[in-house]
Amino acid sequence: LVFTEEDKYSLYSNLLFKYFLAEGVVCGHDLFVASAKEHPDNILKELPAPLLDDNYRNKLGEETTAKSEDFQDSMKIAWRYQNLPKMEASPTTSTKFGHYYDLSKKMSPELLQSIKWHSFYLPEKLSSEPKMKTSNMNSAYTRLLQSIQQIIHQEGFDGSDPQKKQRNILRIGIQNLGSLLWGDDICSSDSPEDSHSLTKFLYVLRGLLRKSLSACIITVPAHLIQNKAIMERVTNLSDTVVGLESFIGSERETNPLYKDYHGLVHVHQIPRLNSLICDVSDTKDLAFRLKRKLFTIERLHLPPDLSDTVSRTSKQDLAESAKLLSSGCGAMAIGKKHLDF
Repeated sequence: LVFTEEDKYSLYSNLLFKYFLAEGVVCGHDLFVASAKEHPDNILKELPAPLLDDNYRNKLGEETTAKSEDFQDSMKIAWRYQNLPKMEASPTTSTKFGHYYDLSKKMSPELLQSIKWHSFYLPEKLSSEPKMKTSNMNSAYTRLLQSIQQIIHQEGFDGSDPQKKQRNILRIGIQNLGSLLWGDDICSSDSPEDSHSLTKFLYVLRGLLRKSLSACIITVPAHLIQNKAIMERVTNLSDTVVGLESFIGSERETNPLYKDYHGLVHVHQIPRLNSLICDVSDTKDLAFRLKRKLFTIERLHLPPDLSDTVSRTSKQDLAESAKLLSSGCGAMAIGKKHLDF
C-alpha cells in the first residue's frame, strides 16, 4: 500500500499516479482504477507512452555521464574529499529499474487493449446502485471496497484460493481519496463527523492486499487535512508514505538554489514486512524535476552560496579589519576576532 501525499495543485502527484499505472500496462498486469473526479477511461487515455528503444536510453546515459565528468574536471576539490566515492544524482542505465516513459506522447490504444482493466467511477456507482446505509464507514468507501473485493475473488487474485490459471498481479490506483468528492469531510473540518472512516477503509484494504496478489497506490490531498491525529493513523496503516512538495506559488520557486528542481520528495515511511524495525533510506534529500519528456527524481544537490549579499558582507568585514589594523589597533582587532571565533 503506497500512500502518496498530493502536492498543492495535484500536478505532480497525478504524474506519479499515471507512472504507476503505465508500468502495470507495460508489465502486463491487470489494472483497477478508481476516481471520484476524473473518469478512469480518461485517466488511462492520458498514460505516457513507454520508451522501449534501448539506443535512446544509452544515449541518455552517455549524456549524463559526460556532463558529470565535465563537471568534475572543471572543479578543484579539496584533497580530503578526492578519495570519497562519487555520488550520482540520478540512476544511469547500469542501474536500470522499471521502464522509461515519454510524457510528450500518449500510450497507444493497442497497448492498452492488450491488458485487462477495471474501473470505478463514483458518480456512476451512486446513480446506478441503491443507497447503502452503513454506520461504520462512508458509503462511497464501502462501495469501493466491495468492488475491489469482487475483482480480487472473480479474477483469481485471491492468494488463499488455489490458482486455476496463470498468476498475474492486480495494480489498484485510487485518486484523490479523502476529498469532498468521496463524501468525506476530513479536508474541510478540523473535527470531522466521522474521522475514523478513512482509517477503517485503509485497515480493510490493507487486509485485502495482504491476502491477494495486488498492489495499491493512493493519492490524498494531505495538505488540506488539519487534524494531525488522522494523518498519524493513516501513516501507520500504510506501507510506504511519500509526500510531494511543489515549488509552485512558494518562495522556493524564485530561489536560485532550487532553480534546477520543481519540488521536493519527502519519504516519510519505507516498508519492511514481517520485521519489528523499519527500513532507513540512505538519503532523504530528494527532489524532482519535470523535463520536456521525463519526470525524474534525483538526490538534492544545492550549489555553494555565492550570492551577491554574501560577497558584499565578506568584503565589508575585510575592509573593517584592514581599517583597524592600519589605525594601530591590530592587537585589539586580532583579539576580538579570536573571541568571535
